[in-house]
Amino acid sequence: MKKLTIATRGSKLALWQSKYIKSVIESNHSDIEVELKIIITSGDKILDVPLAKIGGKGLFLKEIEEAMLAGEAQMAVHSLKDVPTVMPQGLLLSAITKREDVRDAMLSEKYADIDALPQGAVVGTSSLRRRMQLLQERPDLVIKDLRGNVDTRIRKLKEGEFDAIVLAAAGINRLGLSESVEHFYPISMDEMLPAMGQGALGIETVNEPWVLEIARTLEDADSRLETTIERGFVDTLQGGCQVPIGVSARVRSDGMVTVRSTLGLPDGTEMMGEELNVSRDAVAGVGEAMAQRLIDQGAMELLSRAEAMANGHKA
Repeated sequence: MKKLTIATRGSKLALWQSKYIKSVIESNHSDIEVELKIIITSGDKILDVPLAKIGGKGLFLKEIEEAMLAGEAQMAVHSLKDVPTVMPQGLLLSAITKREDVRDAMLSEKYADIDALPQGAVVGTSSLRRRMQLLQERPDLVIKDLRGNVDTRIRKLKEGEFDAIVLAAAGINRLGLSESVEHFYPISMDEMLPAMGQGALGIETVNEPWVLEIARTLEDADSRLETTIERGFVDTLQGGCQVPIGVSARVRSDGMVTVRSTLGLPDGTEMMGEELNVSRDAVAGVGEAMAQRLIDQGAMELLSRAEAMANGHKA
């Protein structure tokens, strides 16, 4: 029996995701034994500094990728929104799973939705993208940084540190926590566009045929199509965690794909974006082309001001 080792972070959500993929692989391949190897990453160790200031999402991947390149594991399961658009030499984004709910969600003990939040309510999120879209809609809100795993974030909400917090709906659904707070409000796409790849799991592997064959059984064609557009858009804008970018591509039942994007300053005072519908067989390069149109309208200058603002300088 062949053994496949999945490298994973130790958080509840990371373990849920890795155990889920382990169970799918074992039911698809009776000749494969799957084990999990827990790795503590830099992102797990540095909890007192905003993500945007310490190099962004790649902090959760570095040590996991090093373990794979050193031969200690052949696969890793990530929230796709945390996976940078450029992969390290020797590793591949071999599968993208069927997406969970792609939306963000507001959790609160007192308030049912964003409109119900009182003047000056304190909202917790460490995402510049969420901050930008919240403040555009509600400039009176006080947005405070919120780090830590899902349990920690919900505990801080319950202790009264925040009036509401905003997280990815997918993570809450996967952990079965939507009932753990008084109000769980999935935020409509009209109010808040998600991060690239939100709701999907990205399966990163070493470049070995037997591993790639296993990964192929985890692939979802619609998710790959949608997230390729989203990642192409962000990659063209060179946008990491330090700049606020929302993007959504959705395959519709009529064979069309709706693509929406937004970017701007973290305080929501200046934003730009675009929406288009394209047929499924004409999506090649559509994310990159949308980004280029925004670049022609001054997106890079806006994003460099956004980065300066995120780092505490005046935009």
